[in-house]
Amino acid sequence: MSALIEQYDALVCDLDGVVYRGPEAVPHAVESLNGAQASGVRIAYATNNASRPPADVAQHLRELGLDAQDDSVINSSMAGASYLADHAKAGDTVLAVGGAGVGLALRAQGFDVVSELPTDKRVMAVLQGYGPAVTANDLAQAAYAIQSGALWVATNTDLTLPTAIGTAPGNGSLVGAVRNAVDRDPVVVGKPGPLMYVMAAEHLGSAPHRTLGIGDRLETDVAGAAAAGMDCLHVLTGVHGPSDLVSAPPQLRPRFVAEDLRSLAQQYCEPQRRDGWWMIGDAGCRMSKDGQYALEWHGQPVGVERLRLALPTLWGTIDDGKIGLEQAVTTWMTSQ
Repeated sequence: MSALIEQYDALVCDLDGVVYRGPEAVPHAVESLNGAQASGVRIAYATNNASRPPADVAQHLRELGLDAQDDSVINSSMAGASYLADHAKAGDTVLAVGGAGVGLALRAQGFDVVSELPTDKRVMAVLQGYGPAVTANDLAQAAYAIQSGALWVATNTDLTLPTAIGTAPGNGSLVGAVRNAVDRDPVVVGKPGPLMYVMAAEHLGSAPHRTLGIGDRLETDVAGAAAAGMDCLHVLTGVHGPSDLVSAPPQLRPRFVAEDLRSLAQQYCEPQRRDGWWMIGDAGCRMSKDGQYALEWHGQPVGVERLRLALPTLWGTIDDGKIGLEQAVTTWMTSQ
């Protein structure tokens, strides 16, 4: 059995909750990614956080100890500007809402970038991304432009953003505020859409089936990787934990689950179906029913191996209509 990383040529790795939380590195992330890169695996970093320019993000990664080049960072502002380049022309006026990364990505595509509605020209589009200093007036300017017919593109709709202090409102919360004032929804270009993953794979020169997505959010990272035709490793260092995985619908179920990025260099044994059990080596799990459904264990699986065995067992029982999502989560919790 080979290490997980040996199955792939490249990685497209999320940042918040996977590599860092605010200014601090997630435990084991830096040495694991450096080890993967030293083995010849190419790495790009794809983040829905549109606020910072890629060069600033890359500098942050280097300060944490990673060997990251400026062009290895792809953010949702770049995806938004790329989308607009296909739907508008260079020189068109675009209202930028968010951090410095939003305007930088738009200028790189040749757009005339403004932060407030001009009086002498029409705003053709609005690109709205996250920024820690976004104000009520910024959101109002976006609403006015959209009401006047501007194309509205949102970099992402993540409702929350993990930080070193706690969980903060994300761009989705700000997009929701604008949506309350207008009569239509934005085009969303970041995760869970495939565009950033496609851009990353093209930059890395890797085919999707030979590229592994890595993330901590099911509805963005797992969904985005799947949309681009990639497998996904879900790490339990960020937003979504075991109970979220148990209740995930089929389209949001990752192929791989690990505690952290150390799993890249470790052997990864996927559960196999055998005689009614889901097995990893000599350890197994199946659903039993003695008055109520419960997980039955073979051997002594512990930690993340226990979760890896429980997930296909519970997912199959959910998909067969035998238990609901809440009952599945309760079944998992009571098995601990």
